[in-house]
Amino acid sequence: MDRPKGRVVLAPHPIRSSPPPVAVTPRRPALPAAATTPRRPALPAAAVAVTAPPQGHPQWIFPPHPPPPPAMAPPPAPPADSAPDPRPAATASAPVTITVPSPRDHLLLHHHNHLVDRRDTPRGRAWEPERSRRGEAMEGAAAVKLVSGEAGYVLEDVPHVSDYLPDLPTYPNPLQDNPAYSVVKQYFVNPDDTVCQKIVVHKDGPRGNHFRRAGPRQRVYFEPDEVHACIVTCGGLCPGLNTVIREIVCGLSDMYGVTKILGIQGGYRGFYARNTITLTPKSVNDIHKRGGTILGSSRGGHDTMKIVDSIQDRGINQVYVIGGDGTQRGAGVIFEEVRRRGLKVSVAGIPKTIDNDIPVIDKSFGFDTAVEEAQRAINAAHVEAVSAENGIGLVKLMGRHSGFIAHYATLASRDVDCCLIPESPFYLEGEGGLFRYIEKRLKDNGHMVIVVAEGAGQKLIAETMQSIGKDASGNELLLDVGLWLSQKINEYFKKNKMTINLKYIDPTYMIRAIPSNASDNVYCTLLAHSVVHGTMAGYTGFTIGQVNGRHCYIPFYRITEKQNRVSITDRMWARLLSSTNQPSFLCNKVVEEAKKEEERTAQLIDGSPSHRKVDKKVAGSSSSATK
Repeated sequence: MDRPKGRVVLAPHPIRSSPPPVAVTPRRPALPAAATTPRRPALPAAAVAVTAPPQGHPQWIFPPHPPPPPAMAPPPAPPADSAPDPRPAATASAPVTITVPSPRDHLLLHHHNHLVDRRDTPRGRAWEPERSRRGEAMEGAAAVKLVSGEAGYVLEDVPHVSDYLPDLPTYPNPLQDNPAYSVVKQYFVNPDDTVCQKIVVHKDGPRGNHFRRAGPRQRVYFEPDEVHACIVTCGGLCPGLNTVIREIVCGLSDMYGVTKILGIQGGYRGFYARNTITLTPKSVNDIHKRGGTILGSSRGGHDTMKIVDSIQDRGINQVYVIGGDGTQRGAGVIFEEVRRRGLKVSVAGIPKTIDNDIPVIDKSFGFDTAVEEAQRAINAAHVEAVSAENGIGLVKLMGRHSGFIAHYATLASRDVDCCLIPESPFYLEGEGGLFRYIEKRLKDNGHMVIVVAEGAGQKLIAETMQSIGKDASGNELLLDVGLWLSQKINEYFKKNKMTINLKYIDPTYMIRAIPSNASDNVYCTLLAHSVVHGTMAGYTGFTIGQVNGRHCYIPFYRITEKQNRVSITDRMWARLLSSTNQPSFLCNKVVEEAKKEEERTAQLIDGSPSHRKVDKKVAGSSSSATK
């Protein structure tokens, strides 16, 4: 349906005006110029007169860019010798055409079309697609939905099924009749609510990027009886997977009355190569007490056409994908194919990574549990080190490219003397090197505890060992830094004729295979319920995440464009160095490169300069605000 141009035109409301509303008939074709007198310019072809709005719910139809021109003056009276107008004269009961100003006109003047909720009415194209390339993550990706505002405000909105299926009906949200929510003061989130990515701003600085706030909407796009949902888990294991599965099932069932929910077994390839299982609240009742995933998981196996064919053949219309950045990238490709086929299918992701390396969000579920479990290994290493002469306890923790687990476990333990992570290069020999620091620590304290992330020191190892390839997800298979470092330390002290007792502990898979703790269980519940609210409201092509303590809907490309890394130039890393008293191992070149990367990240949060159109909007709105 083409969107009408010009201002909103409404007939008088039947309650507020005595004459009943009558639809205006289409304007007849214009007569030849010689037979007509000058009249007001004809309305655009797409303009329509709208009858009275539905009972209790006004119908807002928004003008396209630019804002509509001011109302024209009434036409002059025709001369006496002019040709008569063949149209029937308006009767007394015909509605008078009026211009109805929206109570949110100030939003329209700044093109805030996305901030006004139009989900209750059929609509046409309500947003202008903008093509963008955000590095490799955006190649061939979907149009980006952007809204700019005053003072550098940018909303990175997520797709909606009505963007490509504009005439879908909506239904009242079943939550308003749910007795469990009767005590809630506000059932539904305000449609204008957004969550800022950058919580600390300066007085004259831009407000930066925002995301649409998660939560239940007043109208939904899926009836409970028509929903056929499926859940799939991909990639490595992580504490909390079963909790997310359980809460998606219970959220769909208890909050929205959905009864058809499938579990896809074995990752992405389970769509076309494995059986499915039926999930009910009863069948998932106690799975949160177990580690791993009841659906099974795998790496690779992503065949877009086969997956979407399976979705279409099974009649699935809600797809919940739980996995890391590679899995979310695959979910984005599935969404694109679903949209290309014009299917009423909502595709949503729940980010999962034990390394906490997904950008934008505060943290990934399972991270708190992993840090807590890492404490047990560090405590054991400390006991072993203290109990022996010149004892060294070496613990290897997970962290392929991001050392968050090692970083936070070290800060929490306070027993660690040295923490090595992928983001901070280190060297072994010479003044200020690792060996000299170990030697000094043993002379001062008689023992030492070292924590190393699995991705640390890979360049050093590569000098003496060959690479061992990649896994099914395309990730580089890492060489075992724990065994390599143990060997190098033993060789150094043997050469220097100093006796040491080194104990190497590798709890890698023990950490990720356990059930989630209480904190992560609550976090998983909030993530699952928020993603259910989003899909029922018709949003698609998004990942749910917590940003600055608030849950919001994030476009897939923002999750997959880069990895979250430990910043070695911020105060958290400085706190670790203060706690361990270890050398920084950093040369000036490394520090400068880290600072430049931090500046690029800060600019991205301020207004996404990698997207030229966003950058122009931020600059324009900031300058207008200054004026």
